[in-house]
Amino acid sequence: MKEVCLKIKGMHCEGCSTRLGKVLNNQDGVDEAIVSLEEAKADIKYDENQINLNEIKEAINDAGFEAEE
Repeated sequence: MKEVCLKIKGMHCEGCSTRLGKVLNNQDGVDEAIVSLEEAKADIKYDENQINLNEIKEAINDAGFEAEE
């Protein structure tokens, strides 16, 4: 299990962070994603045998946000 903390750009409200959390937690291979609006970040635990960091970033981008390491 790997862990990563990504900075998230584009979240403006609690609804944004809630939606992004649902998107991330529904990805195959993501064990847990905790999204913080206040800190503009997402802490993600994932199984690198099922999903890689680029795929996680792509899911974030597809949801309308931008991810940075």
